[in-house]
Amino acid sequence: MSNVDEGVIKGLTVRIDRDLCVGFGDCIDLAPEVFDFDEDGVAFIKEAVDCDQIDQETFLEACSACPVDAITVLNAGGEQLAP
Repeated sequence: MSNVDEGVIKGLTVRIDRDLCVGFGDCIDLAPEVFDFDEDGVAFIKEAVDCDQIDQETFLEACSACPVDAITVLNAGGEQLAP
């Protein structure tokens, strides 16, 4: 069983594979409104995300910036948008 944090941001399904995340923090640098580190230095999706604070292009850029591709983004139709 995988260790995945999943949420819906701006109508997109976002999954962080916590086993792949090594804590580079590129996602947090680009989208601190959405992502943060837990006590283990692994990225997670914040509980109360204010979607008005980030545009979709910046959000997708943040998700795609992960150097180990730990973040996956799917649209409502299941099409993968990132990485």
